[in-house]
Amino acid sequence: MRETPEELAELQALLDSSLSRSTSHLRSIVTERTLTAKQLTQVLTGMCTLALSTVTAKGEPRISAVDGHFLHGRWVFGTARNAAKARHLAARPAASAAHLRGEDLGVFTHGTVEILTQANGQHAADWPDLLAYFKEFYGDDAFDWDEEVVYYRLHPHWMTVYAPDFGTLAAG
Repeated sequence: MRETPEELAELQALLDSSLSRSTSHLRSIVTERTLTAKQLTQVLTGMCTLALSTVTAKGEPRISAVDGHFLHGRWVFGTARNAAKARHLAARPAASAAHLRGEDLGVFTHGTVEILTQANGQHAADWPDLLAYFKEFYGDDAFDWDEEVVYYRLHPHWMTVYAPDFGTLAAG
């Protein structure tokens, strides 16, 4: 868990607000089967495969998988600079992501991406810390970190979690 108390409070407020703004159908499924922000950060460790949805120039949805890392209460993910999703996100930064673990966990997020690593060498202020994390996770030589890959942070405006049994997730 890398979240500060402030980040946990912000994440909890987002989870609560999102659920309260959801349809009655979704609330009937999730309300008694969800996690707190603290529990969520305990479960979302390491790499979590995300189904990432972007939008083409024609407004058509596209979905693909990315390695997601839940850091400081936000999904962070990367892709090749020449990937279609990179072009989509550069032009239209709205995205949705889902992380599923069978029927035990579903984390659904809608938001806007921030590009963390620009091709011109300009990076987000916290990129050195994130880069250290990614190099530890993937290895120093996994990529040409400036030329080959682009990283994003998904700033959610809506997020909900389905998890009927935290104990099962925490044990696994």
